[in-house]
Amino acid sequence: MSSEGTIVGGRFRLDQPIGRGRAGIVWLAFDTRLFRTVAMKRMYLPVGGGDRAEQARAAAMQEGKDAARIEHPCAIKVFDVLPEGQDVWLVMEYIPSRSMATFLAEHGRLTADQAAALGIQLGNALTAIHAAGFVHRTLEPGTVLLADDGGVKLTDIGISGGGPHAAYVAPEVARGLPPTPAADVFSLGATLYTAVEGVPPFGDDGQSSERPPQNAGVLTEALRKMLRSDPTTRPTMADTVRSLKAITEGRETAFIPPTAPGLPPPPQPPFNPGLAPAAPPMPPSGPQFQQQIPLPPPGYAAADATQRMQPVPPQATQYAPPPAPAARPAEAWNLPVSKKTLITVAAILAAVLVGILVSELFFV
Repeated sequence: MSSEGTIVGGRFRLDQPIGRGRAGIVWLAFDTRLFRTVAMKRMYLPVGGGDRAEQARAAAMQEGKDAARIEHPCAIKVFDVLPEGQDVWLVMEYIPSRSMATFLAEHGRLTADQAAALGIQLGNALTAIHAAGFVHRTLEPGTVLLADDGGVKLTDIGISGGGPHAAYVAPEVARGLPPTPAADVFSLGATLYTAVEGVPPFGDDGQSSERPPQNAGVLTEALRKMLRSDPTTRPTMADTVRSLKAITEGRETAFIPPTAPGLPPPPQPPFNPGLAPAAPPMPPSGPQFQQQIPLPPPGYAAADATQRMQPVPPQATQYAPPPAPAARPAEAWNLPVSKKTLITVAAILAAVLVGILVSELFFV
């Protein structure tokens, strides 16, 4: 059983749980080898042993490796997938965020323009996933993360553990057919529908009659095409993105959720004397942060306000000789003479007189 302080894979320390997804609890963890904060999730595996459990474990490992291939700004980066005993763990980047499901429960619906802008980002990420050769399979509000900085991140990419929510599964997948990119289009449509209407289009079980949209506005027709029951008549993901861009063209529709309260701060790495200290933070910029910068001393200049003062090269300045001292009156030179100076002068004079007397005695 995972608990705080547990070391996974010999290097990842579980610090505290930060969320619960389809596949289980997501932990805030610390990489003791690379000294960075990460998010870790134990992938769902069926209970039991034997060949079935081993096959499920191998499938989970492959799903984690597939997810690690995705490189997109709107997709959570998977760093590694680790076997630990009978478990399989995903090591992911840590993004302060909350799920779209949580956000909608706390703040209500989105506007049509906001949902369209959100759909463009998700659609671009899904296009990259499809280009890599696999599908998301479990797209729903619970697998869409709204970051505190306004970004959008898809998680659980290609992870089948735990099973998707029935309300967002394409009809053909519900009938037992394998998921395709067209199924992701349906799931995206159901997710955006929920964002603007507050409820899934076909009920929580996905089997009810379609509920006519009431708040979708300009998004209505695009949603209806994405939610078609026949996958061959749905638009492609690229066509879907183009349609959503046409809806938002010329309007400011950026969706920036408020900062999630109570998010745990990343733990600080332990002090290591061998590591160089971090560079000091740069001062904030902007008119409201402008400060008076002291002038450099003469002969010095700074190329930039953030750089250390550097001596000005000689050729960069014009030499000006110092002014000649002004003539002084004679009385100004009458300075006091010390006793030691007088003794020294007297000794010199005495030596001169002795020399004169000696020369007269021997040479006269």
